[in-house]
Amino acid sequence: MTPSGTEAFKRILGGIPFTAELYWLIRQRGKPINTHFSLRGLQTHMPEIAPVVTELRKSAPAGKKVFVFATLHYWIEHAALVGMSLAAQGHKVTMGYLPYADWQKEINMGDLRRQNAYARKVLEQAGSAMEVVSFLSARAPYMPLPPDLVEAVKEVSLYDAQYTLQMEEVDLESDIYKLRYNRNRDIAQAALAWLRQSRPDVVIIPNGTIQELGVFYRVARHLKIPTVTYEFSDQRQRIWVAYNNEVMRQDTNALWQAHLDHPLSEHQMERMRSLMMARQRGSMWENFARMWQGVPSEGGQQARAHLGLDDRPVVLLATNVLGDSLTLGRQVFSKSMAEWISRTVQYFIGRPDVQLVIRVHPGEVLTHGQSMVDVVHEVLPRLPENIRLIKPKDEINTYDLIEVADLGLVYTTTVGMEMAMSGVPVVVAGQTHYRNRGFTNDPESWVSYYKLLGQILENPQQFRLNVDQVKLAWQYAYRFFFDYPQPFPWHLVRVWEDYKARPLETVLKGECSALYESTFRYLVGEPIDWSIERGNGLCE
Repeated sequence: MTPSGTEAFKRILGGIPFTAELYWLIRQRGKPINTHFSLRGLQTHMPEIAPVVTELRKSAPAGKKVFVFATLHYWIEHAALVGMSLAAQGHKVTMGYLPYADWQKEINMGDLRRQNAYARKVLEQAGSAMEVVSFLSARAPYMPLPPDLVEAVKEVSLYDAQYTLQMEEVDLESDIYKLRYNRNRDIAQAALAWLRQSRPDVVIIPNGTIQELGVFYRVARHLKIPTVTYEFSDQRQRIWVAYNNEVMRQDTNALWQAHLDHPLSEHQMERMRSLMMARQRGSMWENFARMWQGVPSEGGQQARAHLGLDDRPVVLLATNVLGDSLTLGRQVFSKSMAEWISRTVQYFIGRPDVQLVIRVHPGEVLTHGQSMVDVVHEVLPRLPENIRLIKPKDEINTYDLIEVADLGLVYTTTVGMEMAMSGVPVVVAGQTHYRNRGFTNDPESWVSYYKLLGQILENPQQFRLNVDQVKLAWQYAYRFFFDYPQPFPWHLVRVWEDYKARPLETVLKGECSALYESTFRYLVGEPIDWSIERGNGLCE
């Protein structure tokens, strides 16, 4: 059968009840139909997890009515493990899922139904410990969405297109936007119908900003159902958790209020210094799983000589990666990050008395979308002598640039926080977690932005942070890196490797159970106690 004939056959199967499922049973014999939708880890470990959960439930007090939702194979596997862990603690858990392998590619209904049959078969191994609901099968008949959910679907679909294309300007007639809009609208209708009828005590959703995950979050909040979102950073045995909020917003208000009046101890300062030294050197540190620089620090003077910088004031503009979840919807006064960069470059073209160094995020080497290099060259293909553009692959350490900077300009990158930790005055253009914490300059309009630039560049030394502001920046950075993430045994990226090291029974009843106990309570909606010092708690 030709490829086109195969697709036509699958579409026919998709339209006939049960035929796609039977085809999967006969042809695939319980295996995934492609490598992009494999639940092998869950399929392997669920037979050992389910009996443990059943046994632990016998002595657990009755808990909440919990609903966990996920899509894409990696989130389904992780959410299922989270759901089974909560079931073991006495909660009545239902897990809902969508069997998509990709968020950005079309799939015929035949293949989708076969993936659904495969996922259901794997998840049914949970037995009576956890109920399973497929939102492919639970699709509701068409009904008009309330106006706020119509807007929510549009917003998330725009985020999805920006995230996928890694560009901010998106054609609403493009295939990717239409694909995301249709899928997001479908899950909005299905989620609204199901949640109205079931009314769980709490809904748990990974990420909660993009794709069907973001739509489900907004539907739950529309119905005023308590909702918890979670995500992972680059730290092992750590998880970000947010209550009635998108976790990717990194809302640290309550955390900062709890610790604002508590200066760091010498031990805490030493840990922070050690972490910063590792970041500057481009080396691993403790439970952080990535290097922050491609080349080690060589010192500010070397960077100054390499770039040919003279004695004029140096302004360091550090960009984000376009489409990153931490940049979506973070506008304050600009339409987009690209517009902010473009207008800033235009400003400095007219300021030959100042040197602008644009550090394009090194992470762009892993992306395929619009580069900030292109954004800069769209303003002026040949830059004037007072503007330096450092491309993603250029071997220059960002911390060497911080050393020579008189002023920092950022959107949401943590480089802004780190510049403040070095005493450099920083202007923050986007809505980031460290904005308005007492150690940055935070304009609310283009007028105030340009006014700030003019004031600071008139005498940069006068605007350098004082000792108290620098201490405040270090204090906040410590809380963000060490107290904002909660202890958690299984990271998304290495979930089954982590599970082998820390199986469910050990996590819930072993010597490390006290370490994770509060996090599991936060996942089911208990308010986070931000006053707790998290420290270096790891279970090895």
